[in-house]
Amino acid sequence: MVKTTSNPKSLGPPLVRLEGLSIDFGPLQVLRGIDLELRRGQTLAVIGESGCGKTVLLKTIIGLLQPTRGAVHFDGLNLADLNEKELTRQRARFGFLFQQAALFDSMTVAQNVAFPLRQHTSRSTADINDIVLARLAEVGLPEDVIGKKPAELSGGMRKRVGLARALAIEPEIMLYDEPTTGLDPIMSDVINELMIHTRRQHPVTSVIVTHDMRTARKVADRVVMLFPSARLAPDEPQILYDGPPEAIDAAPDGRVSQFVRGEARERLMEMRQENGR
Repeated sequence: MVKTTSNPKSLGPPLVRLEGLSIDFGPLQVLRGIDLELRRGQTLAVIGESGCGKTVLLKTIIGLLQPTRGAVHFDGLNLADLNEKELTRQRARFGFLFQQAALFDSMTVAQNVAFPLRQHTSRSTADINDIVLARLAEVGLPEDVIGKKPAELSGGMRKRVGLARALAIEPEIMLYDEPTTGLDPIMSDVINELMIHTRRQHPVTSVIVTHDMRTARKVADRVVMLFPSARLAPDEPQILYDGPPEAIDAAPDGRVSQFVRGEARERLMEMRQENGR
């Protein structure tokens, strides 16, 4: 496994530390023995084929899923040691852009963006309205969208509203779950540029789960590739690559280069063998 070099902007103790993290759903093991540290200021892209546990990893980092084995430490705290009130307080330090934006259909754009501010802060209505307009402007949406419902928006606009909502509480760490899925190439690059802009404008640490190698190369300063645990040898680590995006093409593990280049021949042969054909 290729190891990343240290990021000069990411000094001090890790903000997130995963220690022997394993997640089982019944007999299915999704994550196996993950050891990973994320330092302040880093932008980490987590790549890998469907079913390798990328989204499960995100949900575990924020405490939505509990480890079967191992531990998740956030800013020195073991999430398993926190009660629900303390866990909710820590989650308020996260922004989460869900894969389908996960907007509330019955709320307007303004109400969606204001929701975390009303839930987690005691700001005045005037302050909240100002923040809503500022965050929408930051993601390139005009003021006239504030009264619209999510069903009236395009996919790209919904993603940008989701990003505005995530940024409203000025999170310390942003989690992005497939931020460009379902978008055309131009809108995908708009989202990439907004993620870069977010990092420049806010002191934020980011984790981006993505299949999109353009996103990983353009936005991240570090890439981790996971592999489905069911297809690993018993002693193999689930992380096949951990390093800078510019070095991933030279990764010695052939499974990494196959994923990066989108080459399916060997995987197709595996699938035929699994099906006895």
